[in-house]
Amino acid sequence: MDSILINGGNALKGNITISGSKNASLPIMAAALLTDHELELANLPILSDINTMEELLVNHGAKVARKIESNDSLSLKISCSNINNYTAPYEIVRKMRASIWVLGPLVAKYGEALVSLPGGCAIGARQVDLHIAVLEAMGVEIEILQGYIHAHTRKRLKACNFVFPKVSVGATINAILAACLASGTTHLSNCAKEPEIRDLCNCLIKMGAIIDGIGTDDLKITGQQELYGAKHDILPDRIEAGTYMIAGAITKGDITISGVDYDIVENVALKLAQSGIEVTNLNNVIRVKYNGLLKSVDMATGVYPGFATDLQAQFMSLMALADSSSIITENIFENRFMHVPELCRMGANINVDGNHAVVRGVKALSGAEVMASDLRASVSLILAGLAAEGSTKVRRVYHLDRGYQSLEKKLSACGADIVRVKGDSV
Repeated sequence: MDSILINGGNALKGNITISGSKNASLPIMAAALLTDHELELANLPILSDINTMEELLVNHGAKVARKIESNDSLSLKISCSNINNYTAPYEIVRKMRASIWVLGPLVAKYGEALVSLPGGCAIGARQVDLHIAVLEAMGVEIEILQGYIHAHTRKRLKACNFVFPKVSVGATINAILAACLASGTTHLSNCAKEPEIRDLCNCLIKMGAIIDGIGTDDLKITGQQELYGAKHDILPDRIEAGTYMIAGAITKGDITISGVDYDIVENVALKLAQSGIEVTNLNNVIRVKYNGLLKSVDMATGVYPGFATDLQAQFMSLMALADSSSIITENIFENRFMHVPELCRMGANINVDGNHAVVRGVKALSGAEVMASDLRASVSLILAGLAAEGSTKVRRVYHLDRGYQSLEKKLSACGADIVRVKGDSV
């Protein structure tokens, strides 16, 4: 397994260009299963999770042509005209929870799906009950046997009126995908409304879907007999952008972030501004500048447009160096404080009580050997290492490759002393 070595203390200065959104790319790739025509996608990030979804689609019988563009983005041409396997096997699905998004398209178009219960980062149960409930409301018969979701229907899915009892990004996505081929108009209420879901809907409309209420929690989807090919550019990754904005702040730096719309990272910008960081936006080039003070501020994660749970660990690293005490509350996933013991190894003063973490700022962090437990926790340790005194070694950084393209390259270009050690033993 690889490790990353960091000599901390360098203020980041320069520009970082944001890659395409992983969380938008994955469901849009799954949407290719809804049509026999070719779906052309551009501005995808080059990540292991993208490779896993490609592997899963090929497993089902898809043909995928890939091209690395001159700007280091990925373009894909996906053809699902010869799907001949409706099983999403454990050996693929265990790598990534997003694999469950093939469930809705497979059963909607082919009347059958056998999908392993999902794997991925161990940061909470993330049950599939809502995925199942909304598909059952569309007429799908579902059983869970031997770790697999068995879904089948003898006729076309039927439209339904479904109110999600709690907001779920994953279940909203599966419901949208399935409803596009259902008979009649499906009404989904209390939907997740993340920008990535908006991007999925925009791509589906290009494919011939009819969707009303995009960007709201109330969607109406008029099912079509078939969908068609389309060309679509993936939107920028707001989690990557937010991570690098926090990186500029924690290193007392002065950086610009380009390639992302300010409106999808505004909640991060406002929270940084509350902590004393100067954040300005000029034509969607975002400048983050440290001005000599880092104030402690409380933060609670929430469904969009609230503060993203995927930025909670990074913000905690920042607050570990703030001037007093803050309370960070995790409202989305249980067990998402696994980075806390590792930050404490670096000198942070953090106490966890249920879904609350009390962070008492310290004057400095110290470099140490630490272990990444999941994707966002791993990058929080990178940020801490950038700001720490001395050297930090972050082990198990394969998690990083699931969500951050060229992280060392982007940080090094802004003055970070960071290298990857290949094949480092655990």
